[in-house]
Amino acid sequence: MNAPAKTEDFAIKIPDGVYAETVLSVEHYTDHLFRFRMTRPAGFRFRSGEFAMIGLMVGEKPIYRAYSIASPAWDEELEFFSIKVPDGPLTSHLQAIKPGDTVLMRKKPTGTLVLDALTPGRRLYMFSTGTGIAPFASLIRDPETYEKFEEVILTHTCRDVAELKYGFDLVEEIRNHEFLNEIVGDKLKHYATVTREDYPSKGRITTLIENGKLFADLGVPALDPAIDRGMICGSSAMLKDTKELLEKAGLNEGANNKPAEFVIERAFVG
Repeated sequence: MNAPAKTEDFAIKIPDGVYAETVLSVEHYTDHLFRFRMTRPAGFRFRSGEFAMIGLMVGEKPIYRAYSIASPAWDEELEFFSIKVPDGPLTSHLQAIKPGDTVLMRKKPTGTLVLDALTPGRRLYMFSTGTGIAPFASLIRDPETYEKFEEVILTHTCRDVAELKYGFDLVEEIRNHEFLNEIVGDKLKHYATVTREDYPSKGRITTLIENGKLFADLGVPALDPAIDRGMICGSSAMLKDTKELLEKAGLNEGANNKPAEFVIERAFVG
C-alpha cells in the first residue's frame, strides 16, 4: 500500500479546481471506523448536512468519493467520519492517513440533508445507520437546527455497541461546548440501537418505528406529518425501508428545489 502523500510530495500535481488540505488529527474508533479533521480552505462555504468529494493521490491519479462533512458550517476545521474498506479504492488508503498528510477536496459541496429542503415543523428526526450519522454530526452542532425545531431526535443504529461511540462522543462534545450547550439545552435526544449485541435498545430502526418502541422509549407520539420532519442517511436497504415507513405515515419526500416533510441522502462512500 502506498503511504498517503505529504503536501510537498506532489504540490505540483494537484488537479485544477481542487483544494489540497492538511490532516490535523485522526481518531480510530474500531477496526472499521475512524474520524479525521483537516484544515478548511479560506474560501470554502457549505451548508450543514452537505457532502463533498474528497480524495487522495494514489500513484499519479486522484481518487475521490462522496463524504458528508461532519463538522458544522461554522467550524474552522473540516471533520469526516469514515468506514475502512480493506480493498476500497479510496478507503484502503484513507484509513492510513496521519496528521500532516494531504487530502484533496473538490470545491463544490452539495446534498439534500439540509434544513432548507424541509418545510417548517416542530420535531426533527435524523435516522442514521453506521457512518450515515456524519451529516447529522454537522446538523446537531448547528444552532440553526435548534432555531427551526423545538425537538431534535438523532437515531443511530449499528451492528455492535463499539460502533456507537462516535455518536456518544458527539453528544458529549455538545454538552461540554461553551455556547452549544446553552443553545441545545434539552432539545436534543440521542437514541442509539444495535442489531447484533444485547443492548437496552436493540433492533433495526425500521422495526422500532413499526412496533412503536422508538416512540414509547422517547415518550413522543407516532409520526405526524403536521409536526414531524425527517432526514435519512444509511445503507440503501435502510433508506428504502425508512422512506416507505415515513410515506406510510403521511410524510412526503422533499428536495432542495421542493421542500417537504423528509429528505434522503443517496451519496455513498466506498
